[in-house]
Amino acid sequence: MLCWVNGQYVDEKEILISPFDHGFLYGLVFYETFRTYNGKVVLLEERFNRLCSLLNLYRMNIPYTLKEIQESIYELTRRSGEDSIIRLNVSAGYNDLSIPYKYENPTVILFQTPLVKRKRNTEKRAQWLQTRRASLEEQHCFSTNYFRTNILAQFEIEDSTTTEGFFLTSKGFIADGITSNIFWARDGILYTPSISTGIKPGITRQWSILMARRLGYRVVEDVFIKKELESAYECFITNSIEELVPISNIGKVHFLGENGPMYQRLHQAYIEEIIQTVKRG
Repeated sequence: MLCWVNGQYVDEKEILISPFDHGFLYGLVFYETFRTYNGKVVLLEERFNRLCSLLNLYRMNIPYTLKEIQESIYELTRRSGEDSIIRLNVSAGYNDLSIPYKYENPTVILFQTPLVKRKRNTEKRAQWLQTRRASLEEQHCFSTNYFRTNILAQFEIEDSTTTEGFFLTSKGFIADGITSNIFWARDGILYTPSISTGIKPGITRQWSILMARRLGYRVVEDVFIKKELESAYECFITNSIEELVPISNIGKVHFLGENGPMYQRLHQAYIEEIIQTVKRG
């Protein structure tokens, strides 16, 4: 598969990264993962700005503009001949063993992997995970530390194409899914865990919150225990690859799944967002 490495298009087998890259040595690697639609990315500016904000904390500056990244993603899609999953990956770059004042030359890669197309409105099951989501003090979203917890949780799931694992925090509060943010609805109110629980502040999550409010729904972001979700009428998850996915059940508790009215309205609004993104070119 073709990738884009520091401004050059390179076959995946030819990519070489120094063992002195501080992404490898110290885990200073940050990323955004998303999918393309005719070579375009929904909410790319928001994703890019979120990544840049995080890089600034570690005195890393991505040496490419949003427009350059956008054009490179489109070119990768054009060369491969199909839409794909893209990971915009930034590691600290080559240095000696000491920590510099500032990381001047990060390694920037656009990885491209095949997109397994999934029929919209296909439901997933959910299960509570034994692995717990670490606190904000113990992990950092979109870094390798955060991903290690997800890998442990993935081992608990038999088939991630049909099942999503739901994290609880060490205090027993609902957090997020392995690859998603969690929403549930009851009596016309949409609920989702607060970012104070240590969840990833997903871009699709934030879009869903804003769109729900625009549609006239009340949205509550707070800390919740399991029984509050299990008493809901409908439940769905969001991420940048699968968009909005209805949840049919968690254990013996069943939801409306694809027939959930709030899910349906938000899902249709997201499809319209995709259409507008492609039209804008």
